[in-house]
Amino acid sequence: MAVTMADITKLRKMSGAGMMDCKKALTESDGDIEKAMEIIRKKGQAIAAKRSDREAAEGCVLAKKDGEFAAIIALKCETDFVAKNADFVALTQAILDAAVANKCRTLDEVKALPMGKGTIQDAVTDRSGITGEKMELDGYSVVEGAYTTVYNHMGKNQLCTIAAFNKESEEAAHNIAMQIAAMNPIAIDEAGVPESVKEAEIQVAVEKTKAEQVQKAVEAALKKAGINPSHVDSEDHMESNMAKGWITAEDVAKAKEIIATVSAEKAANLPQQMIENIAKGRLGKFLKEVCLLNQEDIMDGKKTVRETMKEIDPELQILAFKRFTLRAE
Repeated sequence: MAVTMADITKLRKMSGAGMMDCKKALTESDGDIEKAMEIIRKKGQAIAAKRSDREAAEGCVLAKKDGEFAAIIALKCETDFVAKNADFVALTQAILDAAVANKCRTLDEVKALPMGKGTIQDAVTDRSGITGEKMELDGYSVVEGAYTTVYNHMGKNQLCTIAAFNKESEEAAHNIAMQIAAMNPIAIDEAGVPESVKEAEIQVAVEKTKAEQVQKAVEAALKKAGINPSHVDSEDHMESNMAKGWITAEDVAKAKEIIATVSAEKAANLPQQMIENIAKGRLGKFLKEVCLLNQEDIMDGKKTVRETMKEIDPELQILAFKRFTLRAE
C-alpha cells in the first residue's frame, strides 16, 4: 500500500516524530496508523534502553502555580539543541500542566498520569525515540500556601524557583523568588538547617582553623630563621626556587626541619576554646549565607531579607521554597 502525504502528516501530528520516521513507520505497517504509532513507540523504548547509561545534563526546567499550589519540573535530555526545541519545551509544559492540575506531590505520581494513549512516562520514552537522545524527568518539587509565586530565571528554562507565603504580597514574593534563584539558600532560617549539616560545618571549621593556626606558627618560625615561607611552601617550589638560586639546599633542609617540628608542636598545643570560638563564628557566617531570611537582600544590600519583609508587611511570612537548576554551581 502506497504511503500518502496525508497519512504522514496525520502521524506526525499524533506522534511528533519526524517526517522520514513517520514515512518509514507507515511503510513498515502497510499504512496502518495504529501499527505505525506502535512502531514509533517501540523505537523510543529501544533508544531509551540503549542510551540509559548516558548523562542527561541538558533540558528544560519550568515552574507553574495554580492558586495555593506551585510546582517545578525538569525534563532532561543530552544536548542543548534538543532542550531548546519548541516541541520539547511544549512537552515539558504539558507535563507540568498535568502535574499541577492533578496536584501531584511526587515525581512517581506525575509519571503515572495519563497522556495520549499511555502515561507521561510513556510520552517521555516516545519523545526519546523521536530525538534519539536519553530523556528523563527530574527535579519535581511543590510548595503550598495561601499565596504562591514562581520565577523562571531570565526566561531561559534552566533555573526556576517557587515559594509559598502566608498571605499575598506580589512584589515581595517576586523579589524573594529572585533572591532564592540568585543566592541559593538551603533553608528559610537556622531552624530549617539540619543538625547534620551544622555538625559537618562545625567540623570543617574546626579542622580549617587548626590548619590555619599551625600554618601561622610555621610561617612565623620560617621568617625568624630568615627563610621566605612562600619559597618553601611545597616540594615543587623548593626545587624550582633552588634552581633559580633563590634558596640553597641548606635552606631547604632547614625549612623542612622547622616545618616538621613546629607543625607537630603547635598541633599538640592548640588552645581548644579559641579553636571552638573561631569555628562557631564561621558557622554563624555560614548560616547567614545559606539561610534565606539572614541573607543580604539582593535588591538592597544594606538590609537582610528578614528586614525587608518586615518593612513591607510585618505579618508576611515565607512558608516554603524550592529551587532547581540544570547548571553546576
